[in-house]
Parts: sequence; structure tokens; C-alpha cells
Amino acid sequence: MILLAESGSTKTEWCLVDRNGITEQFLSDGINPFFQTRKEISRLVRLQLPPVFFKTKINNIYFYGAGCSSLEKKNVVKASLEAQFKTPTIIESDLLGSARALFQNEAGIACILGTGSNSCFFDGENIVKNVKSLGYILGDEGSGASLGKFFLSDCLKGLAPQELIDPFYKKYKIDPDEIMDYIYSRPFPNKLLSVLSFFLYEYLEHPYVNDLVRRNLRSFFERNILQYECTEYPIRFVGSVAKMYSFILRETAQELGIYIDVIIENPIKGLIEYHRENGHL
Repeated sequence: MILLAESGSTKTEWCLVDRNGITEQFLSDGINPFFQTRKEISRLVRLQLPPVFFKTKINNIYFYGAGCSSLEKKNVVKASLEAQFKTPTIIESDLLGSARALFQNEAGIACILGTGSNSCFFDGENIVKNVKSLGYILGDEGSGASLGKFFLSDCLKGLAPQELIDPFYKKYKIDPDEIMDYIYSRPFPNKLLSVLSFFLYEYLEHPYVNDLVRRNLRSFFERNILQYECTEYPIRFVGSVAKMYSFILRETAQELGIYIDVIIENPIKGLIEYHRENGHL
């Protein structure tokens, strides 16, 4: 039995997995060591996960998470999980998790489009090239946070169409001052920004929204994917935004001479297959 976890900034999916598949599954809040301390992560795990996850005998924990790119940040999460579960834990980035889920042990270009965005060239074993994501302030092109950031900015500056501004404020029961407080004073502002990608999807036929999505996705390709040998290897995507806007994503790629062969929303199924094929179950 292993405990497999895949985490973004928004949510963490926990699965107890044996040779026959998933025996228990649960969603908790997201874990990201860039925004949370060891104690905060420990508290989240202890209070949110059901008792069965602590009572089951687990051989190893495999955790794939946003923000887990450096040894320092990996060790923050590792210390938290091992303190709670008393079980050997391996921490890897969500990007490696996505690459393994999308390609198993084959080479290709793996891309994430969810709350944030990222990409890499995966040689079938390791990430050998990564155009840095830079997070929602400096990067994350094409992500939910990026879409939300541009839309919010246009709303607050009065540049977005009024027929979108009014239903937005009405739906979320929020005013400009509250938005500014949330973005600049509260934890996980990228979560609020990302939620707006779902609002935008409801109005995708509106020319303003359609253009905003297309510009963001094109920016993701131009600033990230075109830096790889993107015509030599398969390109695959994982993430809620990738799945939600898949037809625009494919059209944008085609305009740039790029072919996408796989788009999935969730990497867990692929990760279970990876760990099964590599003898971890």
C-alpha cells in the first residue's frame, strides 16, 4: 500500500493505492511550501484528512506538489508528512508528477495549465529542461491565475465590458476595495485569481473573453513551449484550464505549427499507472 498525493495551490488529492487500485480517496486544501510553513502544512494534514489515512499501514508516501522544486522546499513538506504519518516520504514537483502521468517512461514535452502554469522536456526519467514558471506575478502565462489577473485588472480600471463587470461583482458579492485587500493582504491570492477562469468560461462566446483567453494561451506557447524542440517530441497537457479551454488550446497550437496529442484534467490515474509499472505497488 502506498499513499499517493498530487497537490496544486488550490487542492490536494490523496489516494491510498494497492495493487488493485484506489482504496481511499480524499480532497484537501492545496499545499505549497512557498506559501505555507512546516507547521501550517502539518496542521492542514492532521485536521483535514480522514482517520483512515492515519490508521492504514502505508509502505511509502509519494507526494507531487506545486512549489516543491528545490531541496529546501521539498524538505519542508517531507518533514511535515513524515511527522504526521511516520512513513518514509518522497517529495517531487508537480511538474515531474505531470510528466510521469502524461508520458510514463517515454520522452516528451509536459505542460501544466491549472491555477498556475509550467512546462518541461522530460526524457522518460528526468526533467532535463524547464523554462521557469516564475509564478503568478512574473509568469504563469495561460493559467487560471493569469486569466484572472488580466480580467480583474481590466475590471478595476474600467476597461472590461460593463456587461461582464456587473455580473462578475454580483456573482462574487465583492467590491473593488475587497478585491485589493484579498490580492495584497491575504494568503493564496492566486486562488481567487484562478477561480475567475471559471467565470470567464461562462462568457467564452463574448469577444472580449475569447480574445483574452486566446492571447493568454498564445503567450504560454510563445514564452515557454517554443523554447523546446517542440516539433520533435509529443506535447501533452494536464490541468483544469487546459481541459476547460482545450479546443482553443489546440487551435492556438495549430496556428504555431504545434500538435497536441493528449489533454487530461487530472494526473492521478497516470501516476498510479506509473508507480504500478515501476514496481512501487
